[in-house]
Amino acid sequence: MLETLATYVEAAVEIARVWGPVLIFLFMAIESSFIPFPSEVVMIPAGVMIARHEFIGGEAVGIGLCVAILTGLAGSMAGAYINYYLALWLGRPFLYRYAKYLFLKPAHLERAEALFREYGEITTFVCRLLPAIRQLISLPAGLSRMNIFRFSLFTALGAGFWVSVLTFIGYGLGRASVGKSYRDLIFEGKQIIHENLLWMILALAALVAVYVWIHKKIMGGARPAQRSDSSDSVQTGRE
Repeated sequence: MLETLATYVEAAVEIARVWGPVLIFLFMAIESSFIPFPSEVVMIPAGVMIARHEFIGGEAVGIGLCVAILTGLAGSMAGAYINYYLALWLGRPFLYRYAKYLFLKPAHLERAEALFREYGEITTFVCRLLPAIRQLISLPAGLSRMNIFRFSLFTALGAGFWVSVLTFIGYGLGRASVGKSYRDLIFEGKQIIHENLLWMILALAALVAVYVWIHKKIMGGARPAQRSDSSDSVQTGRE
């Protein structure tokens, strides 16, 4: 699919010079929903356009990067909400029975559920980097009725990380390349991601470890206070 879509990027860039943020939002919403669509053909060209001052009228680089990342994140969240509420309303039997009509592969859906059951809610954050699972991890979150605020937080963190990585890769390639086509730069960017995916996953794992440590520290610190309050009340009652 990436090979096919990449051939149309040059034509899309002409439209994106004016409608860039709108296109980013729409295509990232599709990418993050159950419809298979590679985010590389959206955010990497956006980064290249910013480097070449072709994004939304050649705005300043800082503004262009912020607009691209924020609209990409907004689109990713919209697609994730579609999956979440689709699973919440339709339920597991419907999803598995009609998976092929929803562009879903049952094997990928089963894998997403297995990861969610094994590692819990944090998978909505980490799995934004995993191919095939990235788009589907919102489905088991909806099936399990995950708290919508926690779902939004973890999804936004993971999607924001992924969108930023793709955009900055595109920006770096755009600055370093002269005369290369957008199609070629997409595949160069994908190769960079492939070579450094392990490091990105380790970075996310480190963030998860910090989150777990802080969470345990806060929760652990709250218990003694509760015991102290209860003991004070008992002592007061004896008096």
